[in-house]
Amino acid sequence: MKKSFKHFSWLLLLLIPLLIVSGCGKSSSSKTVKVGIMGSDEKIWKPIQKRLKKQGINIKLVTFTDYNQPNAALTNHEVDINSFQHTYFMQQWNKAHKTHIVSIGKTMRAPLRLYSKKVKSVSDIKKGDQITIPNDSTNEGRALHLLQSAGLIKVNNKLALPTPKNITENKLHLKITPVDAAQTPRSLSDAAGAVINNEFAAEAKLPNSETIYKEKLNKASIPYINIIATNKADKNNKTYKKIVKAYQSNETKKLIKKYYNGLSVPAW
Repeated sequence: MKKSFKHFSWLLLLLIPLLIVSGCGKSSSSKTVKVGIMGSDEKIWKPIQKRLKKQGINIKLVTFTDYNQPNAALTNHEVDINSFQHTYFMQQWNKAHKTHIVSIGKTMRAPLRLYSKKVKSVSDIKKGDQITIPNDSTNEGRALHLLQSAGLIKVNNKLALPTPKNITENKLHLKITPVDAAQTPRSLSDAAGAVINNEFAAEAKLPNSETIYKEKLNKASIPYINIIATNKADKNNKTYKKIVKAYQSNETKKLIKKYYNGLSVPAW
């Protein structure tokens, strides 16, 4: 009986390392990738998350509320990739913060829009009215170009990113007020109009009927195509490429059409 017990004990000791190795092998086959997004994009990413799980890729969605957070989180390795910005925003962020963030795939084109709850058209905007615009440098300049295109102001066209100080003509003496991009929908209760980014317009459920002017989709808007981005060192990561492929699918095209109701269009 003692010999039998000793034999069993030795057998158990031999098996334990094998069981541990086997267990580790199973866990390593499943990859977790943290993806930084704006909260309004969860409805696009959750179905992608579900599909990728079958491929052994676990997506952990990390949501942010303003544009200053996702790239900082990416640089600090708090997320692995993010999906919230357009190419021009990324380039300006890299320049300002000396970072090395790169695009690994296109997502959608989201034309900037001028909304209003007080007037029905641009021609109804009156002298001294207030127009709010996003206050981050990239979208602020983009918004001013939009207002120029709408015939409301003129800016120094030599500048890619003008600020309100670079307005050269303002015949209606409009009060151009930069505010946090996330606050632009709320500003509609006081301002005659607000230039609002797509994700915040979608989150606020602003109807198309409140759009009084829209950015044109042409060559000039190519730098504003939204992207999936990561740190340069990870640009060839095979798992990240699979995530881009999963995003750039017919299923996602249908979701963009369903949830954004024409506010955004696929860009791949």
